[in-house]
Amino acid sequence: MSYKLFFALILTVILESNGSRILGIFPIYGKSHMMFFESLFKGLARQGHQVDIVSNFPLHKPYPNYTDFEIPELSPNLINKMTLDFMEKSFYEINMAYYMAEDLGNKICLKGFETPVLQNLIKTQHSPAYDLVIVEIFAAHCFMAFGHHLKVPVVGLSSSALYPWGNDMVGNPPNLAFVPNNLLEHMENMSFWQRLYNVLHTYYYRMYFNYYTSPQSDMIKKYFGPDAPGVRELEHDLALILTNSHLAINGPRPTTPALVEVGGLHIQDDDPEIPADHLKWLNESKDGFIYFTFGSMMQIESFPKPVLDVLYKSLGKLAPIRVFMKAPQPEKLPPGLPKNIRTFTWMPQLKVLRHKNIRAFITHGGLMGTQEAIHSAVPMIGMPLFADQFTNVDLYVSKKIAIRLDYADMTENKLDHALNEILHNPIYRETMKKVSEKFKDGPMSPLDTAVYWIEYVIRHGKTALRSPAVNMYWWQVALVDVYVFLTITALVIVFVTVKIVRFISKILSPAVNTPHSKKVN
Repeated sequence: MSYKLFFALILTVILESNGSRILGIFPIYGKSHMMFFESLFKGLARQGHQVDIVSNFPLHKPYPNYTDFEIPELSPNLINKMTLDFMEKSFYEINMAYYMAEDLGNKICLKGFETPVLQNLIKTQHSPAYDLVIVEIFAAHCFMAFGHHLKVPVVGLSSSALYPWGNDMVGNPPNLAFVPNNLLEHMENMSFWQRLYNVLHTYYYRMYFNYYTSPQSDMIKKYFGPDAPGVRELEHDLALILTNSHLAINGPRPTTPALVEVGGLHIQDDDPEIPADHLKWLNESKDGFIYFTFGSMMQIESFPKPVLDVLYKSLGKLAPIRVFMKAPQPEKLPPGLPKNIRTFTWMPQLKVLRHKNIRAFITHGGLMGTQEAIHSAVPMIGMPLFADQFTNVDLYVSKKIAIRLDYADMTENKLDHALNEILHNPIYRETMKKVSEKFKDGPMSPLDTAVYWIEYVIRHGKTALRSPAVNMYWWQVALVDVYVFLTITALVIVFVTVKIVRFISKILSPAVNTPHSKKVN
């Protein structure tokens, strides 16, 4: 046996002995979410862990230690299909928390438990056994039940910063005095009224979401037995949450050890190449180009004609600067597309953002794409549409790395001004370079950080990072009982002191009022 073969066998034995078997369940049809999850599971697979993924997005090519279990679409397939009309009805006319709880939570649970893949996981004894279950922290929290069923810890992944209902799961202190929840527009140095609104909004949406997702408890008991824990109990049994936020972007905030920030985890160097014809056009853009996309779901061609007319007029004036614009169905765009605009239906985004000729990024403010822009040091114009995009864009505006525009009241003058600023005011590119350096500066990469803490939970169990706050009532965590006790004690002391003083005064008052005895000669 050659020494090379010997060391290869030794390495294989080490990996197999140290590797764990990990189950990931991600049934929501969200391509951008899956980018985050897929990057993590590839990282775990490279570490020698055997990972099994239940999702709508199987890999196109086999990957070592990575097994896909594809399930049917359980939520609407919105990839390149979301129209402006659908967005407005889903996120503005209906309460957003209700839409998430019902359409992306309860309905996903109801359909998901019936799929053959998950039925097999419920009914079949698996060998070798799983060591860990990983699920998404979003709305369909019923799938945490597989951790209880398989008797293993559960780790949650959030492809955004945590929504208002996420902090309680690991006892994280959401200090609402300076941390706005991510369903609000970003607020810095909040006034009293802003802090009051932040508190009321956060608690309202948390209670609202918890109320409308409570039916998931009945679904869990239906499939796992009447003694199975409810969805709120399962949430409080989480071992760890990995969240797509980052100190350099979101700023300092209190976090418990069971909440670990791994913002930018999805940014890896494994994108395919830019198609040759598009790459040639980008290379020939000697005066630079602007990259323009509203993400993996939105159809820009569904916007009203007045909005598209404004885009055509302002972007057309930029020539010879070019615009590289995503349009899933370009044939539906109005006629008269300026000659300096080139459309595409899909593109390896990170490679475009890293192109030497790029000058700016027009975006809807999705977290994945904007983190890639920050990593690549590309200043942005943000046009937020829904969910956390308003918070994201406002946060970037406050850091002087982006300009915000709202499509509903956008005019040619406003867009002209934004384009002129982002292209010619050096403050945006200079500030973005500094933020980018902070974003990439850390003791470990986000992926290595995530893998380390997942392995930590596997080694030490689900309670290793758990905060005692998880098992306490909110009024105990907030020390309301202590403050009430101290207040009552102070009042009692004051009351008793006043009584004593009055009593002593009454005793001394006769002596004080007694006439002086006459002086004897």
